[in-house]
Amino acid sequence: MLHLIVGNTGSGKTTYSNELKKKTKGVLFSIDTWNNTLFLPDKKETDGLEWFLERIERAESLILNIVTQLEESHTDAILDLGLSKYEHREKFRAFAATHGYTIQLHFLDLSKDTRWQRVQQRNTEKGATFEFEVSKENFDFMETWFEKPTENELIGSVVITE
Repeated sequence: MLHLIVGNTGSGKTTYSNELKKKTKGVLFSIDTWNNTLFLPDKKETDGLEWFLERIERAESLILNIVTQLEESHTDAILDLGLSKYEHREKFRAFAATHGYTIQLHFLDLSKDTRWQRVQQRNTEKGATFEFEVSKENFDFMETWFEKPTENELIGSVVITE
């Protein structure tokens, strides 16, 4: 099964994904870890959103190859990939449909205030799920970038609220 983990910045996607990994004995793909390991060391100040999106696309190609192998061995894949846009989520739904894979969307729907408090705490503590600091500017950008799942997307989904 493919688990799509959806939520805006600071909603607890990676923490939730790690808990789900323990329950399902699945394999977790966290885009923050991939970005931090593969791309951020090479990022220049002039590199913007398009730079990131292109690299995320490349990483996801590799991830989907591994997901196919996991499905063949009946192992769940937990995709903590941001999935901030409807079209991005649709890409994974189409992939699952094409291959006959079962998919489960998990939506972490927490208030902006709660999420900002969590981000500040994570930035300070740099605990287990910390990959890089999220500035107020980046947090605010994500408030405008993130597209909340539609009612149709949420049918049969797991929704986590405060």
